[in-house]
Amino acid sequence: MTTDTSELGLEDLIVRAMTGGTDVLSPAHVATETSVPVAGGTGWLLSDPHHYDRDYGVDLVQLRGFVMATQEDLVGALSLGTDGPTRRSVLARLQGEISKRGTIDVLRHGVRHGPHHLDLFYGTPSPDNQKAVELFASNRFSVTRQLRYSNDETQLALDLCLFVNGLPVATFELKNSLTKQTYDDAIQQYKRDRDPRERLFELGRCVAHFAVDDAEVWFCTHLKGKSSWFLPFNQGWNDAAGNPPNPEGLKTDYLWKRILTPRGFTDILENYAQVVTFKDEKTGKKRPTQIWPRFHQLDVVRRLLADVGECGVGRRYLIEHSAGSGKSNSIAWLAHQLIGVEHGDKRVFDSIIVVTDRKILDSQIRGTIKQFTQVGATIGAVTEGSKQLREFIEAGKKIIISTVQKFPFILDELGSGHRNRTFAIVIDEAHSSEGGKTRAALSRALAEGGEADADETFEDAINRLMESRKLLPNASYFAFTATPKNKTLEIFGEPFDLDGKTKHRPFHTCSMKQAIQEGFILDVLKNYTPVDSYYRLVKTIEGDPEFDVKRARKKLRHYVESHDHAIGVKAEIMIDHFHEQVLDLNKIGGEARAMVVCSSIARAVQYFHAISAYLLERKSPYRAIVAFSGEPEYEGKHVTEASLNGFPSSKIADKIREDPYRFLVCADKFQTGYDEPLLHTMYVDKPLAGVKAVQTLSRLNRAHPKKHDVFVLDFQNDVDTIGAAFAPYYRTTILSEETDPNKLHDLKADLDGYQVYDEGQVEQFVELYLTGAERPQLDVILDACVATYIDDLDE
Repeated sequence: MTTDTSELGLEDLIVRAMTGGTDVLSPAHVATETSVPVAGGTGWLLSDPHHYDRDYGVDLVQLRGFVMATQEDLVGALSLGTDGPTRRSVLARLQGEISKRGTIDVLRHGVRHGPHHLDLFYGTPSPDNQKAVELFASNRFSVTRQLRYSNDETQLALDLCLFVNGLPVATFELKNSLTKQTYDDAIQQYKRDRDPRERLFELGRCVAHFAVDDAEVWFCTHLKGKSSWFLPFNQGWNDAAGNPPNPEGLKTDYLWKRILTPRGFTDILENYAQVVTFKDEKTGKKRPTQIWPRFHQLDVVRRLLADVGECGVGRRYLIEHSAGSGKSNSIAWLAHQLIGVEHGDKRVFDSIIVVTDRKILDSQIRGTIKQFTQVGATIGAVTEGSKQLREFIEAGKKIIISTVQKFPFILDELGSGHRNRTFAIVIDEAHSSEGGKTRAALSRALAEGGEADADETFEDAINRLMESRKLLPNASYFAFTATPKNKTLEIFGEPFDLDGKTKHRPFHTCSMKQAIQEGFILDVLKNYTPVDSYYRLVKTIEGDPEFDVKRARKKLRHYVESHDHAIGVKAEIMIDHFHEQVLDLNKIGGEARAMVVCSSIARAVQYFHAISAYLLERKSPYRAIVAFSGEPEYEGKHVTEASLNGFPSSKIADKIREDPYRFLVCADKFQTGYDEPLLHTMYVDKPLAGVKAVQTLSRLNRAHPKKHDVFVLDFQNDVDTIGAAFAPYYRTTILSEETDPNKLHDLKADLDGYQVYDEGQVEQFVELYLTGAERPQLDVILDACVATYIDDLDE
């Protein structure tokens, strides 16, 4: 008998790992109300697909078994053992509450039916509460194979469905690369064959739908046919996407062996999974969205909580998570759970202080806390000074939210008046897009920390303030940032020794490369093009008889060959390029916007006028907006954003999303911390280097369903400078140089030079396969070969 490498074999492997050796029991395993987990599994019960009631969307046997074990008096009162009007009324009430509130809320709070309250789940117990320990052990976590979920004649079946106390909580579609199918085929099956109108697939009923193969895990929280959005739940590998080779089996077995254990799944249900409602500020419409954490979010919060529990107060943590990694949710989940962390049988922190300038983070934290307790009694926002902070602390506020400007008062207050209390300080180092007055206010507030640099960012200000004051022994610091500077690493990073020198590294990383490969942000370097390179690329088609009469290319030739760097010439090149290479090609479904990055306010005003004039000359329907701070003088008059744009500064971010506005001309504003998915093209006329270059160009990287690429045309910088700036955050090859066909020959020679596998591995694989070895033993060999290929030939 050979090894079972089929899809069914993968299903067998997963179920055996979760439920133990149910396939070898004698007499044969039968799912009942009193069946218990079998040795060798992670604590899940194997259920019978025939016990699933398709009308009400519950496993009747497991539901009845849970109620019998925990609320025996309700079994008779609700007639759960007999099909009839009473039971149907209870099940109808239950499924109605799930449709209205979602499974997560029903599990947390139970259901009222007439005079009865029915608990449906018992959460993680305190170790010293024996009654709670017993109740938690009474929960019935079950897995059903080949679940026929539909009343439709086709009787469609899911590979696996997970239940908690009879309520469905997750589904699985499994694929197997050895049969030439992958997780993507599973995703397509969900989109194509799983009708979102089915009861099992209603929003809020299952917390996640997993598409799984032997290499990757993806999930979706709301099936919507072809519009279903699947996200990766992979660990990441070598600062990139995917999963590392597993020396003990399949790359993806962490999902069912570590994440989805009864304890692990309970933790997610209690502290991460939630249904939140977003309100569209323009239409006023509310839209519910179900959230399930991505792997790196779950991992960083769990690691931080574990370290705090082990080490107590007084440590510093740097979390380097790229744009698109969901830092806001990670911070909200962390802030909520830090409240309850204990060290030595005592709570570590009296209060959690979150320092941020993102309004959305404030609302996300409130939304997260709202799931568990009263927001007003738990959260306070510092809008004044130390007196208000003191009042919050004395009133027992567990989470206190502050802007960066108020941060100095907080440090002073914590260091003087509250030495007997302990604090967690969570710093969201999102970079403000506003500049100007905001930055000036920040500099004044932080003046005690030394003189501010003209180009100081919020990150610089935090670092300067931290250096000017002694680190508080009664506080732990958690700093989240996408692009940490060296000083940030030094202050918040983990020290380690390398060749006799002390270096610093982040506590946890989700790299830019991983975020790009997973599709959360776009790669701005892929089409980064200095103007000289762009000219040479264009010139390669000079044989085209129409070349010399094409207006944009003639201007480009004139600009490059004559060194005429007048703003008017560059403005015309930008506008012609945007119309012909962006708008005409229907980028972002015709909704694309451009940003012009200028070296000074005076230059920005000049560009604004030059671009506006040429748009009129071209008879273009589109217009430009200018963004800067202050009231510079132009042609003998003082001008402001409002006087040039015709509307208040506060409306710039909204107006650029609306026609006729397509060009945003900036002078040191909107170049950091500004997230607009419709930005597709950037024209740079400003020297950039280091982290400033990364932050500026990254304005383009926000994803949009219709956004497949971005473009940067740079009039001042070169490939080497920009590549060096991005290197610490993302390793890539900038593809803007002219194509060299010999590179293909060089690549072939490199491929020929590496031995990805050896004869011993081949012989071992064949022997294992022919003798019917367990599937994971084969994957160990295959994944090792893939790892060698990727490691040696990654570039």
